[in-house]
Amino acid sequence: MSHRLFEIDTHGPGLYEFTRDLARWVAGEGPMEAALTLMVQHTSASLVIQENADPEVQSDLRAYFHRLVPPSTDPSMAYLTHTYEGPDDMPAHIKSALLPTTMTIPVISGRMALGTWQGVYLFEHRTRPHQRRVLALMR
Repeated sequence: MSHRLFEIDTHGPGLYEFTRDLARWVAGEGPMEAALTLMVQHTSASLVIQENADPEVQSDLRAYFHRLVPPSTDPSMAYLTHTYEGPDDMPAHIKSALLPTTMTIPVISGRMALGTWQGVYLFEHRTRPHQRRVLALMR
């Protein structure tokens, strides 16, 4: 069993792929069969496995979730009470509650068993830059 903490710098809402960093770490652990568990250590960001071939997928997902859960300054969000950390804060918590914050990926012969067009992303929901931590554990 091994673990590692990945730090991902973000610069606003969007999907930040870190598949290559994960793949390098997994390969460095040697050929094995394992379960790779990931957990984002924040309450306003998520983890997703998503297409990594066409960048329009990421921009469309970002636009969809912005439309689904707009900033607290939007009249449709007037019911929110947790607003003192900015208009993006409570909506970020809602998005994080809707999307996964943990995931498990099978590792076979020292490689993540991802599909051809699949990538692993941190989905940042806040507007200002952050350094996000993702804990990875292989067992």
